[in-house]
Amino acid sequence: MNQEITPTPSPATDPKTYTIIIYILMTLGLFTGVFGLVAVIMAYIKKEDFKGTVYYDHMVYLIKTFWAGLAAAIVGIILMIILIGWIIFIAAYIWFIYRITLGFINLLDGKPVSTTSWF
Repeated sequence: MNQEITPTPSPATDPKTYTIIIYILMTLGLFTGVFGLVAVIMAYIKKEDFKGTVYYDHMVYLIKTFWAGLAAAIVGIILMIILIGWIIFIAAYIWFIYRITLGFINLLDGKPVSTTSWF
């Protein structure tokens, strides 16, 4: 009496759940950069697996958001010497929050995000 047991898919293997986890980690990255780094690594790892789905665009979007946000933050920190850095740093922070929020809303609605737009 051998019964075949079908494994139950784990939430971590579901593309939508995986993408939600990355968005959450990216949001936590606003407070501690380690979470953002983990999120971008996860996005790079799964990006090709999601090719041809709406989740692929989200992976590209998150990767682009991470690197552009990091670059803007570094420029802002360097330019704090001449006080203009605070403006750049705060603008980058707001831009990052906007991108994460927009992407997360589109994900929950099952929509893709623009991988070419900066806003």
